[in-house]
Amino acid sequence: MTKADALKLTHINVSFAKIKDCAIYTKLKNLQYIKRIKEYNPKLKVIISVGGWGADGFSQAASTDDNRKLFSKNIIEFMKKYYFDGIDLDWEYPCYGVGNIASSPEDKYNFTLLLEELRNQLNSEGLDKNIHYLLTIAVGADEYYTDGTEMQNAHKYLDFIQLMTYDLRGGFQALTGHHTNLFTPTGDLFRISCDSSVNTFFRAGVPKEKLILGAAFYSRMWSGVPNVNNGLHQLAQTTGGAGPDFTDIKKDYINKNGFTRFWDDEAKSPYLFNGNEFISYDDDESLKHKCDYIKENDLLGIMFWHYSADESGSLLNELVSSLT
Repeated sequence: MTKADALKLTHINVSFAKIKDCAIYTKLKNLQYIKRIKEYNPKLKVIISVGGWGADGFSQAASTDDNRKLFSKNIIEFMKKYYFDGIDLDWEYPCYGVGNIASSPEDKYNFTLLLEELRNQLNSEGLDKNIHYLLTIAVGADEYYTDGTEMQNAHKYLDFIQLMTYDLRGGFQALTGHHTNLFTPTGDLFRISCDSSVNTFFRAGVPKEKLILGAAFYSRMWSGVPNVNNGLHQLAQTTGGAGPDFTDIKKDYINKNGFTRFWDDEAKSPYLFNGNEFISYDDDESLKHKCDYIKENDLLGIMFWHYSADESGSLLNELVSSLT
């Protein structure tokens, strides 16, 4: 990361550390460079993200008081070892055994207890140093997540909540559509959007000023798409697998190599279609609308997955200019 980009950011999530038997381990490389990045921007907060899709160990770590205490102790030691400013939990997802993870109906309540224990230990750790260590979570963007948690209680222990408002459709759906749309357009059977996610968590008891909207620097791509309605809302021959990062979209796809860029003004989202392949993504225009939405609705901010997916820097620059 360049010094210029470090100065544009407020927080960086380093992903991912994993859990096994309440202990923390990682295969991440170059963690020694965290100190250098923070020297670029002394105000920058660098957070370790624990978990991710298919990451097991959360349900077990949250299941008993002893386990919660041990897990919290271990993750805080890991945080201090690598000079992180806080901890982000990315449990995908409490109460749901998707991705071959362990789960239990008690996850709903144990998750709150885990956050409480972790917050208490972080407060104790920072007390003598006059440091406030951050505690955040990344959350699934729809009602399944609020159904499996106690967000009205859980948010009290959190500095902010990051809505994963991307992959709103993709790897599990053969029906094409926007994967990170701001609003729900006419004809969208899934009815999910950034806006619907914000309102879901607000109804679940989370103050809007604790919500971070998610943006995507990568795409979702469907193949075998009927040449109808420019490919939008059509049944494809594949599900929406991982598509090109924005670096390649900008270089090789936008009105190039047979692809045409279209704009859905209801969804405030772009998409690409070449008569057979459909690509959903974020660009400068859609990010501008997301930033306007954040300001109009008093949300805390925006995050994106992931930094290296846009080597041009245009998306990050758009976020900075639109929010300052």
